[in-house]
Amino acid sequence: MSEPVPAYLALAADGTLEARAAEAVRRLEACDLCPRQCGVNRLAGEVGFCRTGRKALVASYGPHFGEEDPLVGRGGSGAIFFTHCNLGCLFCQNYEISHEGEGREADPEWIAAVMIGLQEMGCPNINFVTPTHVAPMILEALVLAVNAGLKTPLVYNSGGYDRVETLRLLDGVFDIYMPDFKFWNPAAGRRFCGVSDYPDRAREAVREMHRQVGDLTMDERGVAVRGLLVRHLVLPQNQAGTLDVARFLAREISPQTYLNVMGQYRPCGRAREFTELARALTGDELEKARKEALAAGLTRLDERRRLLFRFY
Repeated sequence: MSEPVPAYLALAADGTLEARAAEAVRRLEACDLCPRQCGVNRLAGEVGFCRTGRKALVASYGPHFGEEDPLVGRGGSGAIFFTHCNLGCLFCQNYEISHEGEGREADPEWIAAVMIGLQEMGCPNINFVTPTHVAPMILEALVLAVNAGLKTPLVYNSGGYDRVETLRLLDGVFDIYMPDFKFWNPAAGRRFCGVSDYPDRAREAVREMHRQVGDLTMDERGVAVRGLLVRHLVLPQNQAGTLDVARFLAREISPQTYLNVMGQYRPCGRAREFTELARALTGDELEKARKEALAAGLTRLDERRRLLFRFY
C-alpha cells in the first residue's frame, strides 16, 4: 500500500514554498490575510481583531479521535489548535481559547517540531485548527518541517471566513480543506460574529478550495488523502440556514461534496445572551437538517450521530 505524496513537497523542492512563506509574512506588515483586513503591522507587534502579532499562539496539540472518520484513521488526526480566531463566534464551544486567549506563544521551530512529532505518532495528517490568521507562521514552520522529513498531508481546518487571495498563496500546500459553512443569512453572521459578509466570503472560499483540491478522495483504508470536506453546525431555530447551504454545495460546488451536518450545538460562551441560541439543539432539528441536505442533492453526508466536543 503506497503512502500519499503531499502536494507541498513539490513546492518545497523548487523553492516555491519558501517564497510563499516570505510573501505571506510580508503581508503581516499591513495585515490583510482575512476578510476583516485590519491593516495593522503585526510584524511590529500590533494586533487586530485576532489579537495575534508576529508569532502564533498554540493552545494544544495531539492525536484527535473526535474528527470526521476520513481524517482519524488509526492514529488520530494530528491536530494543532491555534489560539484566537479571525471570526469570533460568540457561541464558541472553546471560548477560553478563541476569545480569552488560552495558549502559549510558538515560534516556527517549535511548530515544525510538533508537526514531526505528530507524524512520528502515526497521525495520517497534520490538522491546523483555526489557521486563517496564522497562515504565514504555518508556512514558515512547514519549510523547516519538510527539511526535517515531514511527508504527511496537511488539513486546513477553518471557520470559513477566508480571503481568496490568501487561499491562493496556499494553493499546492494543503491537500485537504475543511472549512465550516456557518450561516447562510448575513444577519446571523452580523448578530453572532459581528460580520455582515460571512455568506459571501464563505461561498468564495469554498469555491476556491474546491478548485484547488476537488472532491474528497480516500485511500483503501478510508483515510482522506485529498479534497474538500465541509462542516455545517446546525443551530436552533434554523439560524444556520441548512437547506440553502446544502443547495449551494450541491448545485455550485459538487453533489459529491462531503458534508458533516453537525448536531452538537449547546449554549457556550455568550450564547445565552441570544434568545434563539439559549438552548441545545433538538434531535428533531438535527434530523430535519440531515433530510434537507439529502433533499438538496448531496450524496456524501458524514454518518456519525454522536455528539462531539469541537472547536469553533
